Amino acid sequence: MLLLGVLRPMEKRGAVELAHRTKSILSRVLRYGVACGYIERDFTADLRGAIPAYQLKHLAALTDPQQVGALLRALDGFDGSLVVKTALRLHPLVVTRPGELRHMEWSEVDLDTGIWDIPAGKMKMKNPHRVPLSRQAVALLTSIQDLTGSGTYVFPSIRSTAKPISDNTLNAALRRIGYSTEEMTSHGWRAVFRTLADEMLQERVDLIEAQLAHQVRDTLGRAYNRTQFRDERVALMQSWADYLDQLKTTE
Repeated sequence: MLLLGVLRPMEKRGAVELAHRTKSILSRVLRYGVACGYIERDFTADLRGAIPAYQLKHLAALTDPQQVGALLRALDGFDGSLVVKTALRLHPLVVTRPGELRHMEWSEVDLDTGIWDIPAGKMKMKNPHRVPLSRQAVALLTSIQDLTGSGTYVFPSIRSTAKPISDNTLNAALRRIGYSTEEMTSHGWRAVFRTLADEMLQERVDLIEAQLAHQVRDTLGRAYNRTQFRDERVALMQSWADYLDQLKTTE
């Protein structure tokens, strides 16, 4: 079958997730064809079971405090570009998704109040999200403002200031300082925060989840918005930044 001929090479090279995503896209195209009267049915239904199931893997992250401290020291010693180094060091302090960090714009940041407002269009759940910036985060952003502040992106690409750093930049930098894909990924900072803020700092889980922009509901079943828990989340992110500083100095 023609469709299977497209998917099988992906499966053979180990890209099973890509094969399933491609099958889903093909299915949508064919269903559109059915609706328009071009074809009689969605032929991807015949491929059920032809491609092995994709086993979801959790993105690697360190959750041992001593190991996290060693990683933070390694980030401080990164010898690459200042833009990438600053992004690497800021990420643990804001714990956003890597794509949200990469696309951070100066117009979204208020260094005076210590707030980063991410618009809904950049968020996974399409809700605006407010990130309180600790003193440490503000200091990092201030240190790079003279270099990139005249452009759109806080972390512009070296090839074009009209684009942010690529989606592989942060992970490639982690590989460069010696951390494998099985040890740590840039997305892993969210798991680090989720685990240590709960277990070590004993912060409220609803505040942690809200800061991660996960869907959180109050006792009445209402989803939180970006103004709820504002003061509490400011305190949370400052406490988190201070804790990371403590880990860096503890060997």
